Amino acid sequence: MHWTYKGKQIESISDEYEGFVYLITNLKTGQKYIGKKLAKFKTTKPPLKGKKNKRRGYKESDWKTYWGSSDRLNADVEALGPENFTREILYFCKSRAEMSYIEAREQFDRRVLETDDYYNGIINVRVGGSDKLKKALLEHGKKVRLDKGKS
Repeated sequence: MHWTYKGKQIESISDEYEGFVYLITNLKTGQKYIGKKLAKFKTTKPPLKGKKNKRRGYKESDWKTYWGSSDRLNADVEALGPENFTREILYFCKSRAEMSYIEAREQFDRRVLETDDYYNGIINVRVGGSDKLKKALLEHGKKVRLDKGKS
């Protein structure tokens, strides 16, 4: 099963993005799940012979095969099959703070803990404000307003 963004299938994620906020929908029951996923993981290797500094880098995460951290959701994917679910990327994010904030905002806006329509069982967020985060969130707000105006 593939990921989509604005109706288009996604095969790769640009290096400018740290990760994304997503929506998974069960096509049989209509239940949904809001989450976030890192596009790449940091790696650390031991120093080369004769050197002192560790070697740091990045590798692609398991985002292509990822189904969220909800045990109930994963059990349903296993029981019903991935063909009965859609995986949609809602927002691409350039920082972890941006990703965490937008995930929590979506979860609160959709009231995921107040209804059985969502698999989400917890909202866990810790975000510190910064000028960079505010700028990124303003950009997302502009995109959302422009997208809604097209409908």
